[in-house]
Amino acid sequence: MPQYSRPDFHRMLHQARRWAGRLCLGSLSVVAVAASYSAQAQQLSERVARVQSLLTAESGYRLSVFAEVPNARTIAVAPELGGVFVGTRGRNLYFVRDEDGDGVAENVNLIADDFKLANGIAYKPGTLFVADQHRIVSYDLANFDGETLGRPRILFTNLPDERHHGWRYAALSPNGDRLFVAVGAPCNICKVRGLEGTIISIPVNGGAPQIYASGIRNSVGVTFHPETDELWFTDNGGDRLGDDIPREELNRASQSGQFFGYPWYAGSDTRSPQFSDEALPEEVTFPEFTFNAHNAPLGFTFDGGDALVALHGSWNRTIPDGYKVVRVEFINGKPVTDNPFLGGFLRSNGEVIGRPVDVKHYIDGSILISDDHASAIWRMVPAG
Repeated sequence: MPQYSRPDFHRMLHQARRWAGRLCLGSLSVVAVAASYSAQAQQLSERVARVQSLLTAESGYRLSVFAEVPNARTIAVAPELGGVFVGTRGRNLYFVRDEDGDGVAENVNLIADDFKLANGIAYKPGTLFVADQHRIVSYDLANFDGETLGRPRILFTNLPDERHHGWRYAALSPNGDRLFVAVGAPCNICKVRGLEGTIISIPVNGGAPQIYASGIRNSVGVTFHPETDELWFTDNGGDRLGDDIPREELNRASQSGQFFGYPWYAGSDTRSPQFSDEALPEEVTFPEFTFNAHNAPLGFTFDGGDALVALHGSWNRTIPDGYKVVRVEFINGKPVTDNPFLGGFLRSNGEVIGRPVDVKHYIDGSILISDDHASAIWRMVPAG
């Protein structure tokens, strides 16, 4: 099996020296750290290879490994830089580069490790945006060397600083002048305040946010339709209401100011028990499409008129469900059904070997799928 994305020894030494410098370690410790890093890389490669052998792709596609990235979550493709930024639900942010264009990344570089939750990332030529748990920043990439980010520019500092649903998702508007950021509710089901439970937008140069959509429990997938420029987003429903309710959502925000029901609705058309007797504060926009309860729809992309949606999988369902990427078929602009695109993450014996998170088109037209459980980025390529 090819050694997917595993750094060579010199790169491991470089990474080890960075850490050793921070920890004031000597040269022998540098070698020890590098050896440990190498052993961990070997274990990760072996685990990723096993997962790959068990996954099943949609007919007409073949599956390969693009990169091995610890806790790989959100993906931001940077064609001008020849690679992708990869966020995590933790401190680390990576840059992954396929230098020879063969569909296998040679370099996986940790470029920053000082975030609370580096999940919300977006890219436009020359600039990287990061929506952290508590603030939104940008980085000038004019002198980016692929290994270290410079100092951030602060765009906004008053995001709700709550870890519960504090992992953001970010997307740029079609014309690139505003950054859209999903801000989750800091609870299972509760009344929210301020920016909680919304999708906001801010100018890319910073400024006061505007609430674009509200009544949203926890969206971790936001994108714009390539033909209509309308905002679409996934939303995860409330927990502990049963195995099969509430249905989880794929929503369309056709204009600014729409209200999507939370917390009076726990998800889809299921009223929240604690607020079932209360009058709704405004008209509700219901989802365009729904998935099984607890499937956890996260990142998605539009593909040939359809949508490819990552279902991260259930954590509190009697019989686990989700754990796959599905193709949501659109007919006349409306989503009507979904079919497996990449499956096998949940085995028949109940073992979970992967959990897909984000879906993006890569530079060469292939499809990248991040997996924070397997610590991999999968690549789907049309066969033939």
